[in-house]
Amino acid sequence: MIIVRLDRVLADRKMPLGKLADEIGVSIVNLSNLKTGKVKAVRFSTLDAICKALDCQPGDILEYAPDDPAE
Repeated sequence: MIIVRLDRVLADRKMPLGKLADEIGVSIVNLSNLKTGKVKAVRFSTLDAICKALDCQPGDILEYAPDDPAE
């Protein structure tokens, strides 16, 4: 399972979701869906823009957690 940590990075940077949406040219609805993990995919261009705007690495936003804790 992939866990999206965008909310944590935004909080660390003290940046509201709307400001990030304006900065990278992605709708707030799409970013909100990404933030809540309701998306099945994310474009590399979007991930690139998010990382540039938040000065972070993709691994700061996305985290892998096995479905089975024994894995």
